This record gives sequence, structure tokens and C-alpha cells, in this order.
Amino acid sequence: MQNTRLNSLVDNLLGRLDRWLQNPWRRFSLVIISLLFGNLLATIVATTAGQTAELDSLVALLLVASTELVNWVVTRGDRLRRSAEAPFKRPLFTEMLNAVKIGLIYGMFVEAFKIGS
Repeated sequence: MQNTRLNSLVDNLLGRLDRWLQNPWRRFSLVIISLLFGNLLATIVATTAGQTAELDSLVALLLVASTELVNWVVTRGDRLRRSAEAPFKRPLFTEMLNAVKIGLIYGMFVEAFKIGS
């Protein structure tokens, strides 16, 4: 691939973004934002699926499948990295995906308690 000005600019910006995200507080804040986004997503899914009762089983199937897919991605990566001798650190995308999953599950429990009361 040729080293054009646009290619150099994109590489420079991605490198700066990667260095910016290496700060532990920024990583932590992005994980917390992902957790809250998962909670918001659960509220949106529950209210949208609750309006049309026909989609309940399909939405439940999609949520369980997506949760299991995220579990598989997170644990598969953990096993691959633990086999190496290098220190263990999860990628930011994996942490954020796991936080969205946890927020989604928590939000669904909160919505279930709202409906039950």
C-alpha cells in the first residue's frame, strides 16, 4: 500500500487515539459509559418489545444469543492470552463489549422488577 498523505494522517490519528486510550482512567470511564449504554439499551428493547407482544420470544432469543456470543468472545480471548507468558490485559473493545452485556442484563432485571411490582 502506498504511503499517501491521507494514509499517513489516518495512521497518525489512530496512533494518537490508541495512546490516548491507554490511560487507565479513560479506559475505566469508557467501560462505565458502556455499562450505562447497556442499561439504556435494555430499557429501549423492553419498551419497544413490550409495545408489540408478538416479538417477545424473538427478542428473548436474540438477547440470549448475543449474550452467549459476547461470553464466547471474552472467554476465548482470555484462554488464548493466558496460554502466553506475557502479562494478561484485555483489549479495550472486549472490556467495553462485556460491560454492555452486563448493563443489558442488569437493565433487563430492573425492567422485570418494574413490571412485577
